Parts: sequence; structure tokens; C-alpha cells
Amino acid sequence: MHEKTSVSGLIEELYTFLRQADARELDLLFTALDAARAAGDKVKADEIQAQIDGYETHVVPIIADIDAGFGNPEATYLLAKKMIEAGACCIQIENQVSDEKQCGHQDGKVTVPHADFLAKINAVRYAFLELGIDNGVIVARTDSLGAGLTKQIAVTNQPGDLGDQYNSFLDCEEVSPADLKNGDVVLNREGKLLRPKRLPSNLFQFRAGTGEARCVLDSITSLQNGADMLWIETEKPHVGQIAEMVDEIRKVIPNAKLVYNNSPSFNWTLNFRQQAYDAFVAEGKDVSAYDRAKLMSVEYDETELAQVADERIRTFQRDGSARAGIFHHLITLPTYHTAALSTDNLAKGYFADQGMLAYVKGVQRQEIRQGIACVKHQNMSGSDIGDAHKEYFAGEAALKAGGKDNTMNQFS
Repeated sequence: MHEKTSVSGLIEELYTFLRQADARELDLLFTALDAARAAGDKVKADEIQAQIDGYETHVVPIIADIDAGFGNPEATYLLAKKMIEAGACCIQIENQVSDEKQCGHQDGKVTVPHADFLAKINAVRYAFLELGIDNGVIVARTDSLGAGLTKQIAVTNQPGDLGDQYNSFLDCEEVSPADLKNGDVVLNREGKLLRPKRLPSNLFQFRAGTGEARCVLDSITSLQNGADMLWIETEKPHVGQIAEMVDEIRKVIPNAKLVYNNSPSFNWTLNFRQQAYDAFVAEGKDVSAYDRAKLMSVEYDETELAQVADERIRTFQRDGSARAGIFHHLITLPTYHTAALSTDNLAKGYFADQGMLAYVKGVQRQEIRQGIACVKHQNMSGSDIGDAHKEYFAGEAALKAGGKDNTMNQFS
């Protein structure tokens, strides 16, 4: 969701739902407690009371991702303030150009000079402090690993300053005054004239192979200027690659903590089978039975290589935390993909020979047997809470939804 107001509205909606989830469960517990006491079952009543006393709320901290800040630092400040007022305790922001913003797993990403990004980190911190929150969390995301372009050359006042370091990654060619063409932009470095490679889009290109070094510099400067945690967007889930960058960052910031996106944009099966294949080769194992380019094939599912790859996937979060300093693992879009898969499977059966059995066997029966609360969708929407209110307000005259003819009673 990229509209300026939609995410803050979603935060409010999520908190409303989480608070309602608390109200629903506590209502069920207190109703059961009243029933146990009315029946004189002290043991049952004590058990329920213990559940009430030890109840853990559904309300959890919400992290708001504001992309690249949607404009200049003032716009970033206003947006962050709106998110915080809605209830966000953490703001994530990235170093892409706002008007060229791309998904972190797509091509065409363009970064901004460090001074521009640090100004937006300052804007987010100001929003927290203005609202009286001195422990708000800022996650600074770098997309430099996959971003080969910049929209502008950084301002530099002396050799080795932050602007000069940013510019040092540009893809340049040395030129003489005679080589200059109309409209050329040139840099003066150590007495040499360097012409950055400028594309027809008016964007400047970084040298190939500089992505990791740029990520490290982005991360260090962000932590030194107000950010609390890092997010390095990578092109593959590889603990070794992540760890190499974090090792460099920790030479300067020893306690650096990383947020990592366990993204469905990765082909996890193929990536880890290829990693397992490469490990087999390094160990001198015979890999003649495998085609590295086709390791996604179902024919490899029961092989040793596939089992090794799956075990690496299973332990990825643990390994990433231990080796690469990943403090917070997140996964984007899991509900989107699970909803798509389950709906597709349901449709294939429902509109074919299984009919209603496709839903009953694949969904409802599993909800009942696994104790999924949503099987009672009326209760989840608050109907029992509404009945309790009606009875309190109107007594015996209350027209309640949860009577004997409520089909929800079939799931008791």
C-alpha cells in the first residue's frame, strides 16, 4: 500500500481488530467462569480464573514501512508523524529516490546520497520526539546491493568526506578538457578530471561490483546518525553474503542489529538447492546426477541434495541470527500467497468433481480439528459480545443472536 494515508489507516484498523480479539477471548473466558461458578465447579472456575489472570494480549508493536519517505524530509516528517499517531512504534525507511521508488526485488532501483537519506532519518526522529516518544525505533534500509544507479552526484567539500565516498563508487572515465562535450558533468579527484557515466534517463551509474561496499557504508552512516537497526535488501537468501557485510559493519558499530526480509520474492527451493550443490562440489562429492540449472525439478525432491537444502532453509533464521546478526526476521506477503494457494486449491475441487466436499474436507474440517477460532466466524465478528451488551442493556427483553437457532452452536 503506497498511498500516503492508507498505511496509517491500516495501522488503526489492525489495532482495532487486535483489541477486539482481546475482548472476544476475555468475554468467552468470563462467560465460562460465570457458568462454572453457577454450576458450583470450583476446580473449573479456578482454572479459568488462572487463564484470565495470565492472559496475554493480542496487541503487539506495529512497524510501519514508509518506503522512501514520499517526498522531501518535511513530507517524510509529516508521514512518520501520522504513522506514529496511529500507533506505530517503529518506522522503516529506505535510501531509494522517492519518485523512482521500486520494489526491493525489482530492477531499476535508484539511491540517494547519504546526506539526503540522513536528513530523512532526522525527520523521523523529530516526529517521534515531537510526540513525546524518546524510544521510538528507526530501521534504515539500504537497497544499494541491487541499485546500480543514482539520481544525483553527492555534494563534497573535501577529499574523503561522505559525499566524496559516495561519488567514489560512480562509474567514471578519465578525460582531458579537450574531451569534454556540451553539458558534460565532471569530477575533480586528485587533480584528474573524471566524467561519470550518465544514462539517457539522466541517471548516473555505479561501478559494477560495488554494491556490498555501498551497503556497508550506508549501514554505518545510518547507525551513526540516528537509526537503531538496519535492513539490507539482498537478491538471494544467503547467510554467508549477509554475514560478510555485517562483519564489516560491526568493525565500526560492534552491536549493529539487522532486520532481514525472508521474502517470497526469492525462489527458496532453487537458491538453497544451488547452495547445497555448490557445497557438494567444494566437498568433492559426485554431483553428476544433478543439473544445477534445473534443481527446482520435482525429480530431485527425494534426493540427498534436496534434503540438505531443506534443512538449510529450516535453520535459516537460526543460522542468520547466530552468524549474521539478524535481530528481527520478517516475511512479506505470506498471507497473500497462502490465500492465493488455498483459494486456488479450493476452486479446483469445488468447481470440479469434489463440490462442497472440497471446502468441508480441505477447510472446515481442518478448522474444527485444529481449533481454529475462525470456524465460528459470527463469534469472531463480535456477536457474543453484542449479546452480552444487549442482555446488560435490556435484560430479559434482549433479542440475542446466540440462541438455540444459531448455527454457530454446531461447532461447540
